[in-house]
Amino acid sequence: MITLYAMGSPNVTKIYLALEEMALPYEVMPVDVMAGAQFDPAFTRLSPSAKVPVIVDGEGPGGRAYTVFESGAILLYLADKTGRFLPRDMAARYDAIQWLMVQLTGMGPMFGQYVHFFRFAPPGNDYALSRYRTQARRVLDVMEARLGEAEWLGGAEYSIADIATFPWARTVGTLLGAEAETDYPRLMEWAGRIAARPAAGRALAAVDEVRSRTTQFDRAMPETLDRIFGRGEYARA
Repeated sequence: MITLYAMGSPNVTKIYLALEEMALPYEVMPVDVMAGAQFDPAFTRLSPSAKVPVIVDGEGPGGRAYTVFESGAILLYLADKTGRFLPRDMAARYDAIQWLMVQLTGMGPMFGQYVHFFRFAPPGNDYALSRYRTQARRVLDVMEARLGEAEWLGGAEYSIADIATFPWARTVGTLLGAEAETDYPRLMEWAGRIAARPAAGRALAAVDEVRSRTTQFDRAMPETLDRIFGRGEYARA
């Protein structure tokens, strides 16, 4: 059995989707980030950076329990564990891994910063908002071009590159409005194909359920938000 430490973020959604696609049995341990549960010493022993997702595989290497943190590492681990959604052919495998890295190092950080400055920053951050919106669009431009060359991000097969990217890409319509369909038609069609998969339906329903218990900003204490965002007494500038 795999234990998934979870809340409702796109990075956690990746792991729900992978577990459902791979038909792996799992249980969920909600981490109430708005109450600061991610900073509890018992949790940071599992995740040194105090972030979700984390999994504990009760049947890990050598039959022993094994902990994996960081969403990209978890996806690679689960793909290797099951032999699914990551090609065995070396060239095809690294095609998929490269596009996985585009999500991990490009799309995720740029979208995350854009959403932060759009939703949570005080007035007067026009430069930061413009910068991260521009960087997010640059990543989307690259993905749109890629999907004009291949059916899936990694190539001919649906892979963990698609699984990693979908939870972020499904927010493009919310972030960009009507521009999403106009500027990124291939990306939106690709996201629609993934959303129609039965595993995606199950994963998104599970994410909605855990989000209701873990990501309610309106009940977060100001000190907890300062700690999450690295501001106030937690700023290191």
